[in-house]
Amino acid sequence: MHQFEVTPLIKIPLGGIDAHFTNSSLWMVIGVALILIVMLASSRKLVPGRLQSVAELGYEFVANMLRDTVGDAGRPYFPFIFTLFVFILAMNMQGMLPGSFTVTSHIIVTFAMALAVFIGATIIGFIKHGFGYLKLFVPSGVPSVLLPLLVVIEVISYFTRPISLSVRLFANMMAGHTMLKVFGGFVVGLGVLAGWVPLAVMVAITGLEVLVAFLQAYVFAVLTCIYLNDAIHMHDH
Repeated sequence: MHQFEVTPLIKIPLGGIDAHFTNSSLWMVIGVALILIVMLASSRKLVPGRLQSVAELGYEFVANMLRDTVGDAGRPYFPFIFTLFVFILAMNMQGMLPGSFTVTSHIIVTFAMALAVFIGATIIGFIKHGFGYLKLFVPSGVPSVLLPLLVVIEVISYFTRPISLSVRLFANMMAGHTMLKVFGGFVVGLGVLAGWVPLAVMVAITGLEVLVAFLQAYVFAVLTCIYLNDAIHMHDH
């Protein structure tokens, strides 16, 4: 499964730290460059073209998602949510290209993004509410007998957010590409006569993977909005 192997392209020894520029780094740079090109090209013309329509559609999609989840209080955080959504979507779609590298199929990448979301939402919660933010772990209207147990459950649930958020994206992307690799092996192994069956399955899975690539970017972004909503409004929602 060499498609998941991270290989150094430019070795950068930095003391005892492995700071090499890898194929994963390269595809992230390519993805960011493509995003910038599309966004800049779509905003140059006064008369909207197809590219600008796609960019505006993505803008409205994320803006509506943020508005529906957080309300007007989430407007200052739109640039971050939009960047997060577009980056993950680009990395997922980029991984569908033959010979490319799926950055989001590595847990270290998805965990880094999930941890940034978790720390950011926690900081915002304490800025907005001070130590009153700790009331998030105390469900309202709960009998005092059950309160200690529920507080422990709430704390565990809160601190596992970056794990669940990162594993969901990583597992879906890795599983999909692994299935494509397995059925690709069947196509080669069975030859021309019987290979068309796994080939047809591969085509169907490829279409499904394109849908999953979009859905996983959406799920990551909408869960980020939900965590942001918890930080801003706490139990008001």
